[in-house]
Amino acid sequence: MLTKLDDYRFIVPKSFRDGMNVEGLIYADDELIKAIEHDQTVMQVANVATLPGLVGRSLAMPDAHQGYGFAIGGVAAADLNKGVVSAGGVGFDINCGVRLLATGYTLEEVKPKLDALLNQMFRDIPCGTGKKGLLGGLDARSLDEVLELGAHWAVRNGYGTEHDLEHIEETGKIPNANAGHVSRRAKERGHDQLGTLGSGNHFAEVQYVAELFDGEASRTFGLRPGQIVVLLHTGSRGLGHQVCTDYLEVMQAAMKKYNITIVDRQLACVPIRSPEGENYLAAMAAAANFAFANRQLITHRVREAFARVMGKQDVRIVYDVCHNIAKFEEHTVEGEQKRVLVHRKGATRAFPSHRPEIPKDYYEVGQPVLIPGSMGTCSYVLVGTERAMAETFGSSCHGAGRSKSRTAARKDITADRLILELEQKGIHVRGASKSGLTEENPRAYKDVSRVVDVVHRAGIARKVAKLVPIGVIKG
Repeated sequence: MLTKLDDYRFIVPKSFRDGMNVEGLIYADDELIKAIEHDQTVMQVANVATLPGLVGRSLAMPDAHQGYGFAIGGVAAADLNKGVVSAGGVGFDINCGVRLLATGYTLEEVKPKLDALLNQMFRDIPCGTGKKGLLGGLDARSLDEVLELGAHWAVRNGYGTEHDLEHIEETGKIPNANAGHVSRRAKERGHDQLGTLGSGNHFAEVQYVAELFDGEASRTFGLRPGQIVVLLHTGSRGLGHQVCTDYLEVMQAAMKKYNITIVDRQLACVPIRSPEGENYLAAMAAAANFAFANRQLITHRVREAFARVMGKQDVRIVYDVCHNIAKFEEHTVEGEQKRVLVHRKGATRAFPSHRPEIPKDYYEVGQPVLIPGSMGTCSYVLVGTERAMAETFGSSCHGAGRSKSRTAARKDITADRLILELEQKGIHVRGASKSGLTEENPRAYKDVSRVVDVVHRAGIARKVAKLVPIGVIKG
């Protein structure tokens, strides 16, 4: 039985199930909590709370829904000496993330050329399952460099600038990555996928800034009303999926050695300080770096498309955030500064001002938090807060959150009808497949504005700007 703490917080008490070492905390309002209780999300929050060495609470954001082991929208932090790392706490699409690009163009300038711009982007950015990337197949040495250098590799090879790196989480390179801990099979799956959007919920959207909520933060991030922006959402593709698959097997086999018992086999885990844990974290970091480089090459293609259609590219990175990641971070735990491992699965880092991890030009304001909506709905830019540091290990939601399975979503509407409905809203669509469009139709997702309002009113991130799409490219 959940305990309602206030209008936006629900406690999962330790009595909810046997073995819980810490409480759970779910961020939601009365409407969203009904959707969250509809599947196994609450039980998954409780299950995570049974893992060894957790500090704080097992958390779920308002976009939370059932996932593999951890709920999507789940956050949990572990003590480095007593705690565990779980591949299910990161997920299969390692560093699935969002990047916001701001342009020097206005809605009025782009609208007459929108179809040409979308056509160019759709030609230049490979979308859908099995598509090869911008560079074709990388040789073994180059792929290893990508895995260890991330977006830095892309910039060194002419696909961006130092300014880009300064505006990516971890500057686009997770430390301690080791390509040697990524399997041959994972590399085979990823070697020709760099610079590809993929399928599922991944997208590239041309949007405009429709509303500002925070003048200082929007000016600092370089956002203004009517400005054209591009939001990119993709991750580590087949390479990251294989890394997760490989290490789930490793962890399931190793738990007996460490006398670890779990309530759900999907929560397979090993001690952080174990060889298996350290190897997974090195491989996960490598997959995350692949995702950073992937988004960097797609950014290059977006810039080329703007240059070709609009006459010049004038496109800069506002910020790039990870969604599925486990990271070593400094947080206050029971009144003391402590280094912990924070699992974020379908959750966004939301650090406040005066944190050394965020770009220097955002230092006085805080880290941008990018929250995409579902296809055809608005997205939001928020900024991190001190309350997030105190309650959520500096974390926020990552999107609207699914409310229907992909199978159910396909039954909702035909692709032709969906395209017509979106066009009636002034949104032009390019898709690699009809099933890919119907699976991601807006009816399959929660209301992103309601999700963002919970985050804003709970104080774990603050609204800065609302973005409205005019063009969508889907895998």
